[in-house]
Amino acid sequence: MSTRTSEPHVGITPNLFGIAYGLTGLAGCWGYAALLQLTPAVMTDILCASAAVVWLTLVVSYVVQVPRRPGGWPAELADPVLGPFVSLIPIVGMLLAIGLMRHDRAAGQWLFGVFATVTIGLAGQWILGGLDLDRLHHGYVLPTVAGGFIATVGAALAGWPGTARVCFGLGLVSWLVLEPMILARRYFRPPPPPPLQPTLAIGVGPPALAGLAYLAITHGKVDAVTFGFAGYTLLAALVQLRLIGLYRHLHFSPGSWAFAFPYAAVATFALHWIAYAHPPGYRIWAWVVILAITAFVAVLAIETTAALTRHRFLPQLR
Repeated sequence: MSTRTSEPHVGITPNLFGIAYGLTGLAGCWGYAALLQLTPAVMTDILCASAAVVWLTLVVSYVVQVPRRPGGWPAELADPVLGPFVSLIPIVGMLLAIGLMRHDRAAGQWLFGVFATVTIGLAGQWILGGLDLDRLHHGYVLPTVAGGFIATVGAALAGWPGTARVCFGLGLVSWLVLEPMILARRYFRPPPPPPLQPTLAIGVGPPALAGLAYLAITHGKVDAVTFGFAGYTLLAALVQLRLIGLYRHLHFSPGSWAFAFPYAAVATFALHWIAYAHPPGYRIWAWVVILAITAFVAVLAIETTAALTRHRFLPQLR
């Protein structure tokens, strides 16, 4: 009697939503540049539309596949490596809803409220504990820290100041709790395996997102707190420079998109400071930032297209 072994097949894993996440981050950067009257608003709409197409395509495929996998949704959400990336589905939904508010405020508010609620629900997934320190990575900041700060920006833009402050508290406290554990894992444990090393780039995102969220709830007020977030962002960016040697040896994979959104958040935060300081030639400095992050994401998109063409991008699952 012969036994049948399952053949490997192309699968959709939650970290693939990092593609749409990165595109919405770039859209946000262009969107703020448009507010400064530096760029045309249509570029933001194009990037949001591209992110929406990618997001919807992945959502449909992912939702169909997960129930067929061993353990179904409970196992998917509890996975210590990929589980936190499931939160990217509603987080990208929030970002797309924020973009929609510019065209249809009521529809954007309604969708934002739905996705923000789902994001906060997923943030509670890891509060019960049971985490393995050796498997802890920067992706764990997505449902709590990134989700909280992005919800802050969205709620502020939706005209819900109380909700925005609550979400800011969620993101800030989660960051203060998770950051020491993640740093301890980095200092006192072996480095993460190569597939998880791109998640180190996520570490530059929280201080920039915290600064953007604080500016959103204070209506652009620049004070000591804002300077504090700027200083932490600068430190995190310097750490990323020290990691270039490690990043150079990584092979391109879906995990490479982990760089896109955090770097886009830093670029957007930098545009805020350029607008505030208004240095000589500030338009040139702003365009340098915009073009640099756009070129970086474009390279990721080109590499992704090439890898898809060679059938070497999507993971093979059993």
